[in-house]
Amino acid sequence: MSDNISPLAPTQFPQLQDISGVTCRIARAQYKDWDRCDLTYVELAAGTTVAGVLTQSKCPSTEVEWCRKALPGGRARGLIVNAGNANAFTGARGMEAVQRILALASDHLGCAEEEIFVSSTGVIGVPLPKDRAEIGLKAAFTAEPCSWTDAASTIMTTDTFPKMATVSAMIGSEKVTLNGIVKGSGMIAPDMATMLGYIFTDATVSAAFLQKMLSAATASSFNNITVDSDTSTSDTVLAFATGQGAAPPIGSYEDPGADAFQAALSDLCMQLAHLVVRDGEGASKFIEIAVSGAESDASAKRIALSIANSPLVKTAIAGEDANWGRIVMAVGKAGEPADRDKLTISFGGVTVARDGLVVPDYDEAPVAAHLQGDNIDISVDIGLADGRATVWTCDLTHGYISINADYRS
Repeated sequence: MSDNISPLAPTQFPQLQDISGVTCRIARAQYKDWDRCDLTYVELAAGTTVAGVLTQSKCPSTEVEWCRKALPGGRARGLIVNAGNANAFTGARGMEAVQRILALASDHLGCAEEEIFVSSTGVIGVPLPKDRAEIGLKAAFTAEPCSWTDAASTIMTTDTFPKMATVSAMIGSEKVTLNGIVKGSGMIAPDMATMLGYIFTDATVSAAFLQKMLSAATASSFNNITVDSDTSTSDTVLAFATGQGAAPPIGSYEDPGADAFQAALSDLCMQLAHLVVRDGEGASKFIEIAVSGAESDASAKRIALSIANSPLVKTAIAGEDANWGRIVMAVGKAGEPADRDKLTISFGGVTVARDGLVVPDYDEAPVAAHLQGDNIDISVDIGLADGRATVWTCDLTHGYISINADYRS
């Protein structure tokens, strides 16, 4: 954990239960010159199903390409996550390292390479050293099982705290548990999911249905956050269902407990997504932007993201300045249907502008007080139809510049 933990970090961290069929181990591959574990290895029970959402970046990492190839098989036995090196834009040398990892892990577990999933995060353009990968992975094979906190900490890069969440659901008369860990702090503007996130459950879920539910959960969580408008080359979210619990299997929304499992999965993804924003590089404010009255939900989301990604809006919030004119600007530049004279803008529940004008006798004092807090609410009513969307972001401070100016060193 960083010495400079985000001021938006949780005051208490959840205690995650064990998931039957999941064993986590960590090791030191030393992908960077640092004194910490940087390789996470997860063993999964035979028969585990898998689903995933992967970056739509046109310059994906080798690991993303492999996961895209392996996911249709729907089965998983192992997960390896490397921190400190993204292994993206590394050509054949990057692929050689992945192939070595796949060979070692599949041989160790006695399974097909397509049942091994890999992720890497860190600096782009530096091939993952296959000798260090081999040393680290072999060490992980024989390491003692670790805690969820250790696993979540090991996948971190510029994160200041480990991000974890746990929920449960009832399938029939049996309780199933879902645990999730995620890493992410900068380069956050999901175009599928965000950063690296891993979800584990002891439920028995068909791969096809797990994929359907994960895609739905992602759409309303990971795909609705942004820190800096940049989509990573490595964004990956994978969900693993070990089938080791006592609950009956689910394979469609008609099955008893399927709706409860979907709700739990969506809740878990939302919690993890919010943690990423709360650890946004240099962040001091957690911002919720709710847009209503748009021509469609998709239009509302594009408007909300235009506001959330505006450097002018984000720096105004950092400076605790109730500059609603910047909200008007961001709505106007979104390229979506809008009418200046029908807009309503509120901060913290206080309406500041309506019908193209500042509200008569507007008192900025309660808004200024709201902006001094850690959690900021911005609402915009477009006034055209019923489309709505909510996105989450953080402010933009000098800390973001400092972190990224020194990222490679």
